[in-house]
Amino acid sequence: MTLLFTDTEVAARLDAPTAVEAMREALLAAYAGRLVAPPRASAPLRGGRLVTTAGQLDDEWYGFRSYDTFGHPESEQLVVLHDGRSGQIRAIAVGEEIGSRRTGAIGGLAVDALARPDAATVGVLGAGRQAWTQLWATAAVRPLREVAVYCRTPSARDAFAARVEAELGISATGVSSASVAVRGRDVVLVATDSATPVLDPADLAPGAHVNVVGFKQQGRAEFGSDLLDRAEVLVTDSPAQAVDYQPPMLAAVAPYVERLHHLGAVLAGVVPGRNAADQVTLFCLVGLAGTEVLLLDRLARVAARRP
Repeated sequence: MTLLFTDTEVAARLDAPTAVEAMREALLAAYAGRLVAPPRASAPLRGGRLVTTAGQLDDEWYGFRSYDTFGHPESEQLVVLHDGRSGQIRAIAVGEEIGSRRTGAIGGLAVDALARPDAATVGVLGAGRQAWTQLWATAAVRPLREVAVYCRTPSARDAFAARVEAELGISATGVSSASVAVRGRDVVLVATDSATPVLDPADLAPGAHVNVVGFKQQGRAEFGSDLLDRAEVLVTDSPAQAVDYQPPMLAAVAPYVERLHHLGAVLAGVVPGRNAADQVTLFCLVGLAGTEVLLLDRLARVAARRP
C-alpha cells in the first residue's frame, strides 16, 4: 500500500535527530558513489519553470522531487519514493515540509561536522521556513543556549524568536540589525530571499561557522565574495550541483572552487574540516539531489513502526 504524507503528518512524525542522521547517510553514500544524485533538471514553461531532482540508492529505492517557480501562493512540492526492486511506489509526500526539513537537516549536519564542539550561540538572518528548519536541526546537534534573529520585518523576527522559545526551549531575541544578530555568535545561519549581501564578514567572530542557504550565484547572492575570502574552510553538499548553476555559483569559480570540498568527504575523514578553534568555516548548501527521497524513505519506515 502506498503511504501518503501531508505537511501536518511530516511535521508530526519526523524529528530533527532522525532527519540529520538520514542526511549523514545520504552524504556519505553520495561521496562513496552509492547514491546517484545528478544535478537538478529544469523545464522552462510560460511564467516559470518546473524543476525536478532525482536520486537512487543502490537497489533500495529511487525517486524524485518536483516543484515549480511560478510563485503561486498555494504551490506544493511532490516527492515520490519507488521500491528499488519492484518499482512500486512506496510513499508520496505532498507539500513543503519534506523539502524544508531535508534542507534543514543537511544544514544541521554541516553544523555538526564543522562548528566548534562547544558552539552554543546562534545568529539567524531570515525568519522564514528555511531559517526555521536550519535552527531546528542545529538544535539537535549542539546544546544551544541563545539565539538572535534578524529580518527586515520586526513582527516576523519577534514571532520567530517566540517560536524558538516555545518549541525548542532556547532563549531567543529578535534584534534590530544583521550585525547585532551575527556579532560574537558561534554559528550563523543565513536563509534569506535577498539577492544582495546581507552579511558583513567583519562581524563574524573568530571560530564562527556559517551556513548559507539562499541565493548564491554571481549577480544574485545573499553574501559576497568577501565571505569566501574570510572563510578558511569551504564545503558544499554537492560539488556537481554547485558547478552546474547558471549563472555560476560564487564558490564554484576560481579561485574558490579549488578549496570547495564535499561534505561527504569531510564526514568520511578524507579531507579536513575544521582543524583549529579560531577558523571560520563556511557551508554552501545547494540541495543534494535524492535527499528528499531518502528522507521520505526514513519517514515511511518511522510510520511503519508507529500506529
